Amino acid sequence: MDSFFFSTVPHLVCAVGAASRLGDHIRAHFPHAQHVMLVTDPGFLATGLIDGPKQGLADAGLRASLFADVVADPPEQVVHDAVAFAREHEVDVVVGIGGGSPMDVAKLVAVLARSHQPLQEMYGIGKVSGTRMPLVLVPTTAGTGSEVTNIAIVTTGATSKMGVVATQLYADLAILDAGLTYGLPPAVTAATGIDAMVHAIEAYTTRHKKNLLSDMLACKALSLLYPNLLLACEHGDDAGARQAMLLGAMLAGQAFANAPCAAVHALAYPIGGIFHVPHGLSNSLVLPHVLRFNLPAAVTQYAELASLLIPGLAGSEEARADALIQAMAQLPVACGIPTRLQQVGVEDSDLDQLADEAMKQTRLLGNNPRELGWQDARAIYAAAL
Repeated sequence: MDSFFFSTVPHLVCAVGAASRLGDHIRAHFPHAQHVMLVTDPGFLATGLIDGPKQGLADAGLRASLFADVVADPPEQVVHDAVAFAREHEVDVVVGIGGGSPMDVAKLVAVLARSHQPLQEMYGIGKVSGTRMPLVLVPTTAGTGSEVTNIAIVTTGATSKMGVVATQLYADLAILDAGLTYGLPPAVTAATGIDAMVHAIEAYTTRHKKNLLSDMLACKALSLLYPNLLLACEHGDDAGARQAMLLGAMLAGQAFANAPCAAVHALAYPIGGIFHVPHGLSNSLVLPHVLRFNLPAAVTQYAELASLLIPGLAGSEEARADALIQAMAQLPVACGIPTRLQQVGVEDSDLDQLADEAMKQTRLLGNNPRELGWQDARAIYAAAL
């Protein structure tokens, strides 16, 4: 048996209504806490769902200061503003509540607020020095799995994205409460859910650090996500489907935090950075085409995943692998979200720039089961156009 290392968040709460008891959870883990910083975005703030966690903090005798200026694909300035806010208000616990962007900003606030290390020195793997403030993460979408990963993504410059990967970014506590996801529009539910499935598929087929535990988590994640995605899109207040999606996304997050993502993400990042397409949708747009490219190097794993998702599936290994690709191509159609790059503003004249930017994602491309060069990236974008 191959040796491996595995890390994850030490404490999880998975229960409908758990976010309304946020103060109790913080008191249990951080008995000396006094002042909590809530990090979120204007979209979640507008839903009014932040009121439950805020009241829970007040009921536990905790002060709360709200930073709600996070935007999608947060630029460095948003991170700097959030860190300045934390220092000004002298908070002692950071809570990220929202999708991947608020949770990523919260992670960086926790490591930067009491540190003199510049953000720019943290980009890469294992470059964060020192410790961090207490950190709690509460997802409001079933997609990124950021609540259990040690990764934070920041937009640098006009279009490029950089990642901070460090053990300090693992939260102390993640809270999964489906009640916070009931108001998600079907399109957001679909895109974020497919994003979570990408995490599981890429973790299962990654070239580096794939292990028995990450495989188990990836498989269980897909078995929860695939049958519940359309149900969650069509019946947004279905508690069972919503909680299954949150749990599946979390398990996929645990998987890819230890067996890292690859070319789907590498090719998705430029779409988001240049055309301001949400991350989950960017992944969905290139997913079947990257799977098709990777097929010669991942046919066995794809066949295994297809048999897991489609009961009674028969045929050769190649046929079963192809069934997985077809299933992933049909999901966005069934969910009613865009399936072509042209639908989000990409034109043929943009493909060279997209391929140029994708080649900069060396952290991800190195994990892909098949070597992928500039011409390959451009061909995949062309197929997705």
